[in-house]
Amino acid sequence: MRTAAILAMVSLLSSGAAAQSIAPGMNDYPTEARADYVFGCMAANGQGRDVLRKCACSIDVIASILPYEKYVEAETVLSMQLTGGERMSIFRTAQSAKVAVSNLRRAQAEGEILCFK
Repeated sequence: MRTAAILAMVSLLSSGAAAQSIAPGMNDYPTEARADYVFGCMAANGQGRDVLRKCACSIDVIASILPYEKYVEAETVLSMQLTGGERMSIFRTAQSAKVAVSNLRRAQAEGEILCFK
């Protein structure tokens, strides 16, 4: 059992994940949401272990800034903005929608600054 814990710690250290402190609220993102973000990030930035590490770091930074509920809200607004039609204009014009997306964009920018240097 102790060997497994040591191997897990070595794995974390080698991936760089241990360099970031895990705040209690940071771990409220489900694995599926984190994986979905990393897949999208890698599709936009390239494939490879280095990009995987940077994208994983980026979602960790986002999770440390935005509670999962706010992340889902912003992702939903972005998705609805892509849908055409007059009824969907509320997602493009409402102040609360703009704020949600703006907060996500700021968290993503922070992740890019810290992880893609």
